[in-house]
Amino acid sequence: MRIHDKCIPCTVNQAIKVADMVGLKEKGDLLRNVFTYLSKVDYKSTTTPELVGEIFSLLKTETGNDDPYQETRARYNKMFLEQIPQLEQEINESDNPFLESIKFAIIGNIIDFNPIHDLSLSDIESCFAKLKEESLELDDSALLFQEIYKANTLLYLGDNCGEICLDKILIKKIKEINPLCHVFFATRGAAVVNDSVEADAYTVGMDTYATIISNGDYSLGTVLPRTSKEFQEVYQNADIVIAKGQANYECLSEEKKNIFFLLMTKCRVIADDIGVSEMKMICMKNKY
Repeated sequence: MRIHDKCIPCTVNQAIKVADMVGLKEKGDLLRNVFTYLSKVDYKSTTTPELVGEIFSLLKTETGNDDPYQETRARYNKMFLEQIPQLEQEINESDNPFLESIKFAIIGNIIDFNPIHDLSLSDIESCFAKLKEESLELDDSALLFQEIYKANTLLYLGDNCGEICLDKILIKKIKEINPLCHVFFATRGAAVVNDSVEADAYTVGMDTYATIISNGDYSLGTVLPRTSKEFQEVYQNADIVIAKGQANYECLSEEKKNIFFLLMTKCRVIADDIGVSEMKMICMKNKY
């Protein structure tokens, strides 16, 4: 999925927001560098997640801060880690614990600090309460269950902070379905907005159920040509890929691979591409 013109203001707003967050008062050089980069992008072959990654890299250089969202990630990881026992109890008491764990993992995808859909803690809590009462708009969970049951290897592409704790609950369920399945959990290769990195995965104890790997890149999603050889080998050999979030959908929706996308449609561009309304929960097998 290539860049949509509506994505450009979002990326510029992200640059300004992070600059404000780290106290950069003079933004002239930063904005000149951002617009210089944007003027040279090949919009026919570049994805929005790659664009955001490059601009965030410019931001880190200009501000001298390699991880502006480190404190935010730590706070949300701690908050949701503490809630895991309660959430697991809700899931296990449901009629279909596997489907419920998928649903909770998708609801966690609302934890996002992009300026277009930046949510406060109270917003996130309200969304959780509301969405728990709703059904998936697209539901390929039964097919995913069948694929997991017979898989030897599964690659789970993580997304945001906090959300990673709900991914852990789902991966635990996956291991209960198929204890012999080797699960890999992939993070970003370097800090980019509030996306999870390797340290976050270890902090929430993901290594209890999965082998943690970095994708080796600082893009917002999974831009395969930019990822490490180690990651690409795991990706190619995986029987199933579970891709969390909109950025991974943007990067991988045209891949000819057994991919299941789990996400909230948080913006009109993604919702239109999938063919649903905004703020819908999606569990969808790749159509390619």
